[in-house]
Amino acid sequence: MGTLYIVATPIGNLEDVSLRALRILAEVSLVAAEDTRTAAVFLRHHGLHPQLLSYTDHNKNERIPLILKRLEEADVALVSDAGTPAISDPGVELVAAAREAGHAVVTVPGASSVVAALSVAGLRCTDFRFVGFLPRAGGELRSLLENAATRPETLVAFEAPGRLRKSLAAIDEVMPRRRLAVCRELTKLHEETFVGTAAEALAHFTAPRGEIVLVIESSRDEAPAADEAEVSEEIAEMKRLGLSRAQAQALIERRFGIGRRRFYELWVAES
Repeated sequence: MGTLYIVATPIGNLEDVSLRALRILAEVSLVAAEDTRTAAVFLRHHGLHPQLLSYTDHNKNERIPLILKRLEEADVALVSDAGTPAISDPGVELVAAAREAGHAVVTVPGASSVVAALSVAGLRCTDFRFVGFLPRAGGELRSLLENAATRPETLVAFEAPGRLRKSLAAIDEVMPRRRLAVCRELTKLHEETFVGTAAEALAHFTAPRGEIVLVIESSRDEAPAADEAEVSEEIAEMKRLGLSRAQAQALIERRFGIGRRRFYELWVAES
């Protein structure tokens, strides 16, 4: 009976792989890969040329019987597009099927974008909740954020660059004072981690690119609510000094963590 090895691969930098992982990938008879082209680049970089088989969310029902048949004779490795397989990933069905068929399933740990983002965010984290990609539908996204706003865990999520600004705007509406980290292109040449409020992140990421992990601090670490009487006094003074609404908004958001909608209401009230 063969063993199914769950092998973590780099999330960007091809050097981020263990010696054990390279040995296992050299010894198995087959590597099931979410993206065979990406896997081939990584394997060739390390001088490895195993047989590759595409295993995706679209073909998993056909591939699982083939992989189980191979496991009757030899060991097989599973790799994802990047990072650790079977987390927000179709590999979970293969793991369950292999174990049910009586095969040993062994982890070969390594890179994980979730843990990597938590490590560089600099936000207090004793426990966290990972939700995969944030919902695309506005109602579902807002529901998730409203739930997260009252929970004690740090929230970790993936986001596509084209949807980042929409998600940041929603976070700004629901949790304007909450700090977050936008971790972009982790371990790659243009790696960047931005920490601040959602409003500050919106001002920074005007045209986001690359793979993104969001880390949102927990409710117990949120900054205390601003004294709106003090905010109103500050706005009145800024108007007296001739600051524009945009200038005042940037200063008020940075100092008090006031969201854009509430700032506008207070600005109009001081007219």
